[in-house]
Amino acid sequence: MKQEVAPQDRTVGERIDAAFDTLTRAERQLANAIMENYPVSGLGSISALAGASGVSMPTVVRMARKLGFAGFPDLQAALRAELEATISNPISKHDRWTAGAPDEHILNRFADQVMDNLRQTLRHLDPAQFDAVVALLADAGRGIYVVGGRITQSLADYFFTHMQVIRPGVGRLSSNANTWPHDVIDMKAGDVLVVFDIRRYERSILRLAELARSRGVEIVLFTDQWGSPVERHAAHAFRCRIEAPSAWDSSVVTMVLIEALIAAVETGTWEDTRGRMKTLEELFDQTRLFSKFV
Repeated sequence: MKQEVAPQDRTVGERIDAAFDTLTRAERQLANAIMENYPVSGLGSISALAGASGVSMPTVVRMARKLGFAGFPDLQAALRAELEATISNPISKHDRWTAGAPDEHILNRFADQVMDNLRQTLRHLDPAQFDAVVALLADAGRGIYVVGGRITQSLADYFFTHMQVIRPGVGRLSSNANTWPHDVIDMKAGDVLVVFDIRRYERSILRLAELARSRGVEIVLFTDQWGSPVERHAAHAFRCRIEAPSAWDSSVVTMVLIEALIAAVETGTWEDTRGRMKTLEELFDQTRLFSKFV
């Protein structure tokens, strides 16, 4: 069961998702308009947002209050803060953290932040969604494709290496976007594209997701708490908290979810996976890849 999360611990998008079923028809229309080009679509004037959404200005105010804000300016301030966070580069991130950095050792500060990231992520994570992704990845009738960005390619490689041992039909897309059409041409409806995309979201990955979705491919996205634009094409998205007292974002929580998924798929397919592992170990022996001491 998911734990209740305080509104102040949610992004605006997460608040909209949580409250969507309680909104009126007009408020849902407004919410959909905000999410269409999130968070930029909510940064104009209240009259511009109301007009673009086809609703009244009082509707905008009412929905902001339903989401836990004092009013529209409060909601808009939260959106601006999210936008600033998503576009911040490593230098500005470092300056923001060091400006108010406590005196404790970096190891303690980093560990505290990572643990908080994990707690916040697990509070938002729906176990039913996790299980649904496990079922997709374990389905041998579906091809699996994995792709990452400039930084997240290492996470994609890690995920790919383990999944390839567990089951057949797993492919890793090159870091060179020019070769992706060669992969897309082989994708079939029902296949799965696992995407890693965190802030400073990459345009090429968004275009890949659009092409894959147009072919009926199911997209599983690993992103940050603000949500990659790929999310609007994804069947399932895991929002992982990534803040750290560093110029770089933290991948620890994303790695926890990756390893949990790997373990769950391996457990569910163990009879077949065991045979693949046995054959792989025999091949390792034949190639003498690893040292043996006995």
